[in-house]
Amino acid sequence: MADTLYLSLWYPNLRLEGLPDKLMAVLGAFAPHGGEGRVYSATVWPVDWSESPVFQRIYGRGGEGSERGAEPRQAVAEALELLHDDYAYEFQIGWDLWELETEDNREGAKANAGPSTRPPSGGLAQDDGLGLSEQEGGSSGRWARGPRLVRVTGFGPLFDEGCYEQDGHIRIDFGSDAPFLEEDADLGRVGARHIEENVRQLVELTAAIEKTSGATARLLWSELGESLAARLAERLGMRN
Repeated sequence: MADTLYLSLWYPNLRLEGLPDKLMAVLGAFAPHGGEGRVYSATVWPVDWSESPVFQRIYGRGGEGSERGAEPRQAVAEALELLHDDYAYEFQIGWDLWELETEDNREGAKANAGPSTRPPSGGLAQDDGLGLSEQEGGSSGRWARGPRLVRVTGFGPLFDEGCYEQDGHIRIDFGSDAPFLEEDADLGRVGARHIEENVRQLVELTAAIEKTSGATARLLWSELGESLAARLAERLGMRN
């Protein structure tokens, strides 16, 4: 069963004025570790998640040949111009992973694609070999490497009744943990290799984020409370 994967980060004695620097450090860690260097969107939420945003900007292409998105420094500066104790600041950024592409999820991606979710021109990088169904007798589909949206949110100390104590001063929402497990697929040599690459990239990214942003505590967790490491060990062990 797919779960949602998060990384929570805490910083000692963090004052609200120091949050922009931490957010820029976190966002800046993505580009060297399989991510994009520019931010797709910025949203500012007041008080709690039930309220409507007080600021939202989608950074699209500025013209032919130009890069998508905004530099993290620009996006953070614009969003945190409204600096309040009871606000949350959410940024979306792209991060490339190998995923099992099937007809169903291709059609779903097309239906849900928007300015901040559309992949770069040229499409997804596909595995050099045959599709999984042709190579290994597994589920029909092809492994493809492409961007998924990751949400990076910085919390003011009073937002949602001090949710930062549980969620972290900064929380990263990686979305579904399916690229690290693909539990519904018949996992063979090709699939195992791509899952291992995804997991290695996740480990390297989280370590880099902790180091560059100066976090003193981090927690990789899921909504269902299950251990990704334990599920991964069981998943990869099943194919031996």
